Amino acid sequence: MNNAQKKPKTAMGWVFSEIFKTYPRLMPVTIVCIILSAGITAIPSIFMERIFAIIEAGLSAGSSWRQLSETILPYVLVLGGLYILSLLIASFYNQALAIMGQGSLMAMRNQMFSSMQKLPIRYFDTHKHGDIMSYYTNDIDLLRQLITQVIPNALMQGTILLCVFFIMIYYSIPMALIVVAGSVIMTIVGRKFGTSASKHFMRNQKYMGQMEGYIQEMMNGQKVVKVFCHEDETLAGFVNISDKFYMESRNGNRFANMLMPLVGNMGNIIYVIVAFMGGWFLLTGVHNFSLSGAPFSIAIVVAFLQMTRQFSNNITQISSQLGFVVMAMAGADRIFDLVSEEPETDEGYVELVNATEKNGELMETDRKTGIWAWKHPHKADGTVTYKKLEGDVRFYDVNFGYTPEKIVLHDISLYAKPGQKVAFVGSTGAGKTTITNLINRFYDIPDGKIRYDGININKIKKSSLRRSLGMVLQDTNLFTGTVMDNIRYGNTEATDDECIAAAKMVGADQFIMQLPDKYNTFLTGNGAMLSQGQRQLLSIARAAVADPPVMIMDEATSSIDTRTEEIVQRGMDALMQGRTVFVIAHRLSTVRNSDVIMVLEHGRIIERGTHEQLLAEKGTYYKLYTGAFELD
Repeated sequence: MNNAQKKPKTAMGWVFSEIFKTYPRLMPVTIVCIILSAGITAIPSIFMERIFAIIEAGLSAGSSWRQLSETILPYVLVLGGLYILSLLIASFYNQALAIMGQGSLMAMRNQMFSSMQKLPIRYFDTHKHGDIMSYYTNDIDLLRQLITQVIPNALMQGTILLCVFFIMIYYSIPMALIVVAGSVIMTIVGRKFGTSASKHFMRNQKYMGQMEGYIQEMMNGQKVVKVFCHEDETLAGFVNISDKFYMESRNGNRFANMLMPLVGNMGNIIYVIVAFMGGWFLLTGVHNFSLSGAPFSIAIVVAFLQMTRQFSNNITQISSQLGFVVMAMAGADRIFDLVSEEPETDEGYVELVNATEKNGELMETDRKTGIWAWKHPHKADGTVTYKKLEGDVRFYDVNFGYTPEKIVLHDISLYAKPGQKVAFVGSTGAGKTTITNLINRFYDIPDGKIRYDGININKIKKSSLRRSLGMVLQDTNLFTGTVMDNIRYGNTEATDDECIAAAKMVGADQFIMQLPDKYNTFLTGNGAMLSQGQRQLLSIARAAVADPPVMIMDEATSSIDTRTEEIVQRGMDALMQGRTVFVIAHRLSTVRNSDVIMVLEHGRIIERGTHEQLLAEKGTYYKLYTGAFELD
């Protein structure tokens, strides 16, 4: 069952299902409490009618105020008791809403992050990171308002309206029709202005996401902005998005702000009409059609005035929430789109397991042995075979494009035997990094085959495949935490001694021991306190502690100086010892000792051979190496 089938089809359906799933008992109890509280709020109209009816009858009969007080007192006490009960109920459901609101939002955030972790790399390549971050801030905050304020308020106001309507019908159908007719007009006007506001608020959310994405992009590239004196152009780009955000926000709030006074004053007009018609009915003695069968009286008119005010105020409050509802729904739609994104597919069934060798045969074991094997279940006969992980990678006639319209790689065939070092050189955009992305299955190929230890990589589980690979990239990523935490990121089960041994192996231990707290030094901001070379050494140590049989070095030394490169190169050489290695490099001095060098151009391998062989051919590699022309 795919991700979309597991979830409701609409964003709001997903929101309510998440709340109910998180609080299956508290949610219905809270709804009942809100309805009870709303019903109690509507009851005073009945008591008002009864009290005025008693006063009117008592005055007509010449009763004393003492006699009237004794008759009215039970109603006052019951009404007071109901208000106290309403206060207790309201206190409970408000606490419950706070618990449900924050708890369900936490569950949604967790689900969002969990869903995001399962998305393919393609998603992050096509969406701005700042826009994704706004899902967790602006959009989730709108949901908080929706869950804890808007929906409970709408439920309460709707319940009060329904109760008041039936009370009106009970006392006087003609008067009720007058109030309903006026309320229908109020609703139509409120809906028109609310719809106009909602269109702007929805676009407002889109531009807010764009603005956050732009800010995040400019913050990451602040050095580039300054070094090229692009401050004015950057500001102009921000102002352009900010202006759009301002216009939509202004127009949305303009309609929303017009809504309240317009609908509120229409409520006042209805109040006046009800007062006038009630007085006219009393003076002319018009027959009263009602479920109670009671004739028109001052008590009914006074109760109706109070109910009219309550009715119109509730409609005004519901209308005022339309903007919040629309904005929250827009936020819910954005979040729902994220959690409904198709996760990275994985039909693989071959797993990487710890193995032990007995009588010349590999067997699976639960303990760490240092021997890894591919566990290959065969569906045809139900048998399971084990093949030792060696690091043999082969491409057969591979074609690939990030989009079907633009093919990046053409007929790529290559092999890397266990322990071999294979280097890719070529101009930017030639397809070097794309090849390594395919080995990791960050993208799947539409044509051709890639085999790992003789197994089609489509049959290998992605988690197992990536566990067997190590990567050191040009752009280092260090996470907030200690130096030890960042090294252990390559293998969460590694001990401190294993992490230190990995750091020593790649030459990182020397500078780590000079840090304030050595391995316990806390890093923030992608290791901002460290030099580029030191950050790269930590990323190499991270790969070393993972101890993979296959390593991918993607421009690992291109952004550091020559002196630091020598230190990093020694660490890389130590890491590459005995492993199958793919190296991508612009500096040809780093690939001279490779077993085979492949020259790519426009997604094709145009030359392959050792350093000496390619120099002897005096082709593209020779020209690159001798400086006849340079890489773009």
